[in-house]
Amino acid sequence: MKGWCFLLRVIVKAVILFAACNLVYALVNPIEVLGRVSLYNVVLPGRERLPYGENPSESYNLNLYNISAMFASHALARPKLDDEYRVLLIGDSSTWGWFLQPDDTYAANVNTANLTSADGRRIVAYNLGYPIMSLTKDLMLLDNAMQYDPDQIVWLVTLASFPRDKQLFPPLVQNNPDRVRDLIVRYDLALDPSDSRLVDSNFLDKTIVGQRRALADLLRLQLYGFSWAAMGIEQVIPDEYNIHATDFDTDLSWETFTEPTTLTTDDLAFDVLSAGIERAGDVPITILNEPMFISSGENSDLRYNAFYPRWAYDQYHAMIAMQAADHGWQYLDWWNRIADGDQFTDSPVHLTPTGSRQLSGWLSETIVDVSS
Repeated sequence: MKGWCFLLRVIVKAVILFAACNLVYALVNPIEVLGRVSLYNVVLPGRERLPYGENPSESYNLNLYNISAMFASHALARPKLDDEYRVLLIGDSSTWGWFLQPDDTYAANVNTANLTSADGRRIVAYNLGYPIMSLTKDLMLLDNAMQYDPDQIVWLVTLASFPRDKQLFPPLVQNNPDRVRDLIVRYDLALDPSDSRLVDSNFLDKTIVGQRRALADLLRLQLYGFSWAAMGIEQVIPDEYNIHATDFDTDLSWETFTEPTTLTTDDLAFDVLSAGIERAGDVPITILNEPMFISSGENSDLRYNAFYPRWAYDQYHAMIAMQAADHGWQYLDWWNRIADGDQFTDSPVHLTPTGSRQLSGWLSETIVDVSS
């Protein structure tokens, strides 16, 4: 009987201790602080791209929503040296380098060029692209990146990142509601802070039990770092994949529009782009309308590519040029600069290694010019 009483007391104490630990953890809510604790840039080299991986066991990479942890794992988190001129490249999966080896991304190509700024510092480009198109996702990453003392920013954009209803679509945005709401309020963005897609945490969600997946992801990010550092693999690039479409049917729909219509700033989130430029402050920022595949195939008089009917892209093209002129933005319009359709891979904006080097060469010239 005494043995059973002792065992019961142990169990009760363990339950109370477990509950207390979860209570204290939820009250402190240390997940962001824990994200800043990293082996990267200390034991492991910093990653050249923000973590993103759909098959972690093969790519030694994973998706997570802790932005502090994502940045702590990135090479940008290294202390900035006195002779470094720091350039941030912000954008979507094309900037991140979809189907590109680490040495073939825009940032890697810029760094290979061994550029020097006008004042003699080494130009070092950092890849802060992240898959899934949304200007709000870009703004959220830009906002966090400003703490790392950039000297110049290049923000690569395309129409697919502008639709108002797509701003809160990326899971990275949905799972960082406090950051998003802060941006909405700070810059008076035309977005709904009460949007049901924003994932709010209740008290139980903030406990150790509730955050067990997020905590496991923090640990996995560190563990995958050893395999990544040894193998140099951060995405699985298949030997064969579907090439972007060149022929189309007569469908003229785009996003929520079933037929051609007049687009306005209510439809396209130029206010989010303006917020990013305001957030950059005195740091020069270049808005780059990125190259895309332009078809000459069937019904190419109706559609530029699988992403865009001509009526939608042409309006956006005129609108962004007007916005840039009206606000005095540093703006580069390279939408048709890569004329060879063979330089695009599985989508109208993903480039081959050759196409990436071509774009990076022009980008290198721009970065040096802006540094003067």
